[in-house]
Amino acid sequence: MDLFSSEDSTEKIKLDLPDSDISYFPHFFSSEKASDYFKVLKSETEWQQDTITLYGKTYPQPRLTALYGDNEKHYTYSGITMFPKPFSSTLLEIKSKIEVVSETKYNVVLLNLYRHGNDSIGWHSDDEKELGKNPNIASVSFGAERMFHLKHNKEKISFKIKLENGSLLLMKGATQHFWKHQIPKSKKINQLRINLTFRRIN
Repeated sequence: MDLFSSEDSTEKIKLDLPDSDISYFPHFFSSEKASDYFKVLKSETEWQQDTITLYGKTYPQPRLTALYGDNEKHYTYSGITMFPKPFSSTLLEIKSKIEVVSETKYNVVLLNLYRHGNDSIGWHSDDEKELGKNPNIASVSFGAERMFHLKHNKEKISFKIKLENGSLLLMKGATQHFWKHQIPKSKKINQLRINLTFRRIN
């Protein structure tokens, strides 16, 4: 079985950043396939908006989220605990293609819906204890292009990359120990973006 259409590409760009193992596949899915996935995920996903507490004040999280997986293990981040719904056929299809190049079997995916440029996610590392010592995070983007920022925890090193529609970003090894990342707000963005971050909960 051919897991990739003739237009899908496994072109790989290795980011030359210290204390990291990050690879970017700008056209992992063709624009047509990415558009199809975007439409299905937007309509079929059971989106929710949680609240976060910062400095004693509670706010709506600036994006919508959903968690899907193949078991009932919960996932906790930023004080929010989520329980996965069963993988859909679409998510399983996307997951199987990513697992070929990442050489990792994922059992959960966190979906984020950025409705406009005011939706964002602040500086953080995907280093929750459920993910193990050196988590392999596979991040897929559909829809509007957004900037992805990285900064080193100890050195004065930062990096920015535009995550394109249909792209895949792999973060492996010790990356989460040494680097934080964010999707900042942008007044220039007025289109939707769906991001899937595949993980393995131990």
